[in-house]
Amino acid sequence: MIGSLLRRVRFWLSGWFRPAPPARYALAYVDSDELPSVIPDRTVVVAREAGELWSAGLICPCGCGRRIELMLLPKVKPRWDIRESQNERPTLWPSIWANDGCRSHFWLRDGMVEWCKD
Repeated sequence: MIGSLLRRVRFWLSGWFRPAPPARYALAYVDSDELPSVIPDRTVVVAREAGELWSAGLICPCGCGRRIELMLLPKVKPRWDIRESQNERPTLWPSIWANDGCRSHFWLRDGMVEWCKD
């Protein structure tokens, strides 16, 4: 019970110091077998090879600067799906959850970050 209360207080306090959600994320593609060494802020970069999407990378929206890489290949686990909206904004699912470090947990829908309340 005390642990649950402490987690709630920590989450509430982290909201005070978490930067405002960034503007919408853009989507960019690279024809390569690896993601670029530098991922632009507020951009989801998708690596594709021979037309097959295999990896997506972005910088964590909490401001910690962490590089997040997500697998898109159909036969790997864990894996994510990505869709490009009509206004060329990315939607990723399932949610993205950093198990360590900043412990951010969010959805990226139509380029917008939606924080999860854990």
